[in-house]
Amino acid sequence: MKLINAMLLVSAAIALPAMAFAIEPSADVSATTILKAQASWDGSPIVYPKGKPEVTGMMIEIAPGGETGWHLHPVNSFAVLLEGELEVTLKNGTSRRLKACDAFAEVANTWHNGRNIGTAPAKLIVFYVGELGHTLSIKEATK
Repeated sequence: MKLINAMLLVSAAIALPAMAFAIEPSADVSATTILKAQASWDGSPIVYPKGKPEVTGMMIEIAPGGETGWHLHPVNSFAVLLEGELEVTLKNGTSRRLKACDAFAEVANTWHNGRNIGTAPAKLIVFYVGELGHTLSIKEATK
């Protein structure tokens, strides 16, 4: 149920930002903003796609000690770390440590690597805001 609630909150925050103003709190309904951003976590501005938009939601799990490998996203993405601990590092050495329930705007067009620094799986739900038919992630070529 926690996962479904988190997915609904992230979906509403991304797809229908004006909806948050229409939700009236009551004894049965509460609304909590988990992310409101004009820039990704490294300060780069969020830019919307120019073509036909497509939102893709994914559940990503990284084993303890596991890494994503160096990659970049040519589109904006927004995530919530549901469980575990994660460190995201940029090529310039800048890093950010995330813990369960952290929400963040991921970097776009920036090489980065995610590493599970905890002892349990790191589980993220990520929503990519891209263009229909375009790639969401590009792996760095191995030398």
